[in-house]
Amino acid sequence: MGTDIGGTFTDIIAIRRDTGQTRIAKVPSRPNAPVQAMLEAIEAVGLQKSDVDKFIHGTTRITNAIVEGRLPKVALIATAGFEDVLEIGRYRRRDLYRLDIPPKAPSLVPAELCFGLKERIDHQGRVIVSLDDAEIDRLLAWLAKTEARSVAIALLHAYANPIHEKMLAERLKEIVPYVSLSQEINPEAREYERTSSTCFNAAAMPIAVEYLSELEEKLPIGHGLQVFHSAGAMIPVSAVKRQPIVMAMSGPAAGVSASVGLARQLEQPRVLTFDMGGTTTDVCLIVDGQPEMTDGRMLGDRPLRQPMLAVHSIGAGGGSIVRNGPGGLTVGPESAGSEPGPACYGRGGRDATITDANALLGYLNPETRLGDRIGIDVGAAARAIEPIAKALNLSLTETALGIIRVANATMARALRRVTVECGIDGRDCTLLAFGGGGPMHAAGLAELYGIAKVVVPAASSAFSALGCLTADFSFLQQQTFRAALDDIDRSGIEARIGQLIAQACAPLLENGIPKNEIGIELVALMRYAAQNDAIPIPFALPIDVERLHHDFLAKHHDLFGYATRERCVIESVRVQARRPSSTAINRPGVPLANASIRSRICSFDDERDVETAIVDRASLAQAVTGPAIIEDAWSTVVVPPQWQASADTSGNLFLSKVRA
Repeated sequence: MGTDIGGTFTDIIAIRRDTGQTRIAKVPSRPNAPVQAMLEAIEAVGLQKSDVDKFIHGTTRITNAIVEGRLPKVALIATAGFEDVLEIGRYRRRDLYRLDIPPKAPSLVPAELCFGLKERIDHQGRVIVSLDDAEIDRLLAWLAKTEARSVAIALLHAYANPIHEKMLAERLKEIVPYVSLSQEINPEAREYERTSSTCFNAAAMPIAVEYLSELEEKLPIGHGLQVFHSAGAMIPVSAVKRQPIVMAMSGPAAGVSASVGLARQLEQPRVLTFDMGGTTTDVCLIVDGQPEMTDGRMLGDRPLRQPMLAVHSIGAGGGSIVRNGPGGLTVGPESAGSEPGPACYGRGGRDATITDANALLGYLNPETRLGDRIGIDVGAAARAIEPIAKALNLSLTETALGIIRVANATMARALRRVTVECGIDGRDCTLLAFGGGGPMHAAGLAELYGIAKVVVPAASSAFSALGCLTADFSFLQQQTFRAALDDIDRSGIEARIGQLIAQACAPLLENGIPKNEIGIELVALMRYAAQNDAIPIPFALPIDVERLHHDFLAKHHDLFGYATRERCVIESVRVQARRPSSTAINRPGVPLANASIRSRICSFDDERDVETAIVDRASLAQAVTGPAIIEDAWSTVVVPPQWQASADTSGNLFLSKVRA
């Protein structure tokens, strides 16, 4: 089973190992009881806990806790003189021209919970000031007064020599329940980012351990219980308890993982994923079957540094609240969530949302019951949008169309972030639309952005849950090396890489995966000596310096249009241990749409109140020309006028503009 816990719904896909038969369901998420939502999802596909052999899930629980500031108290232990590194941060404002808001987010750890430890290691790992027992005793006395349950240890240059952090961990293990070491979480240079990431992990540990322990208790299947992580693969629960920050963005990463498989299957060289859920829209670029990776991102206006898929998220999901402000209509980032949800769900929501606009325009089936529980109340959607329409002196239909246009424009800006800013012409990409809202907005977004091809995959509404099942089993380690390429110590570097490989393989071996089934992928993060940021260059052992230099120059030229013969440096090395997925899946079977009528009145930008054909997705045998709505039990695909949709034998839909 694969599950994706979203802000509004929890999706599940179950696959029989022997036949590949699939079952799909959707239940309302429970923000305060996520484990209960997963158990309800198992029941929704007609199975019992005893039927489960393997269970992988992606979740935004950790991300939401960070963004919403719902984190437990954390104490920070830093090298004396560097205990205020979080308070100083980077000299950047949140918004250059907004003087009415704080220039940056407050420190994750308040000053009274930061401790300066007398010790010092230099950037080459040499001990300058030793850590003695008296200093540790002083720390323990201070720590007892804080009553902190979770501690982050981020000592200066611990990535080069972790001896002092390990000494502290040994002394603290019997005193503090949760301890995070920077040399485990982010063993790289850049003190601010490394310290911030370690504090994030320390804050997430109590939440994750409690949550995962409850899941292990309610679903006792041992190694079969796994978690999806933000680098695009699954890992065991035991590893996640030590580093729960790997769950940040795990839900969106699962959708990208499924998209990678489909992009390769369809032989599409450039794909833009468009995952529109209830709370956010997530986009990512896939080039030649490989998703873009990043070394970190900002969460809650604070840096989280770890290798992860380069997913860009914006607060524009189906439940995003629509406001009429001084500058006109805006959508998000506030969301109606699952409780009460959009007004059209009939659960007490009063604010207008993007989903309400879609319901009012006729795109959503009023006979549908989402997750077998939530109906569509078009009247409630109209009542929510009516105040905005009156303020704008527009009709309800014109206002709803305006909301959709604003939402699409917001999402188009997200697409530009992952294309234009990366030197890619997004108009040459295929838009892969999934999630609850993606297929409804795909054609309009593609037309706005200039994209000619749209693909809506089979099981599109539960595509991220599918990604959990089809992903590889892997673990990733990355560490700063700072080795000049022209005088590299090959034997020393290769020995350190060997240690990273062993660390990356450990979680897989602990879960019973034979060593001969584990593949190793190596990436050198390289830069010119005078540069600040590095670019990823794949390589193999033994290190071929000439080949590595050649590949770096070629990649630099592709990205920036030039390459020089300046001195090159290997800043860091990334190691990924991977066992490819062996899960076989047939065409995902999605229940038929629950509809007794074959047409209804819908409105589009160019045509208002038109009779629109309603097509059951499972029975689509030939191309359909818009206006049309293609439905199954949980997804809606909008085919506007002058657009066409066709299906392949795997259940994927292909949308394109009809040539005049």
